[in-house]
Amino acid sequence: MKTPLLFALALAASLSTAGFLTSASAQAPRPPQQQQQDDEQDASASDKAAFFNARLAALHAVLALNAEQEKLWPPVEAAIRAASKEAADAANKLHAQPEPTNAVELLGVIADVEIARATALKKLVTAFTPLLAALTPEQKRQIITYITVQLQDDKDPGGLFNLGRYGPVTEGLVIFGVGIVILVFTALWIAGKS
Repeated sequence: MKTPLLFALALAASLSTAGFLTSASAQAPRPPQQQQQDDEQDASASDKAAFFNARLAALHAVLALNAEQEKLWPPVEAAIRAASKEAADAANKLHAQPEPTNAVELLGVIADVEIARATALKKLVTAFTPLLAALTPEQKRQIITYITVQLQDDKDPGGLFNLGRYGPVTEGLVIFGVGIVILVFTALWIAGKS
């Protein structure tokens, strides 16, 4: 009589744990690339411009430039805006082109994109060099901190609890481990009662 009861209890507990894990994984967010693509499609051009302006204003605010340094900011801002516009134009052009049919065409497309990025980066470096020379060590540290925080904020793999910010797989493993521990203690408790 005790063996079928223990078997039924273990089966019910494992099925409920499996059911919970299945529902948790079904509710898990889409992969980060798919999520980002969907978010970009949802944002209008004015939304994207507002977000870009907000990040640029935040960078400017983080720098806390003095009067002399402030004179060097407009070329940097213009270079950042130009690089962003060129990147958006290149992305639109790339999406409008037909897909490459072979590896050589693909390498040509990649080379063109990289040349455009390198040119934009060179312009940005040229514009930023005078301002960088005028920044204090504290302001340079603030730039690094700001960029680091921005990169960390943008990296969210999702999941229900964000355990370690590694995504839903970590959560599934934790829930599985907790479920197994509960099952073992329940089985030991029932065995002790009999």
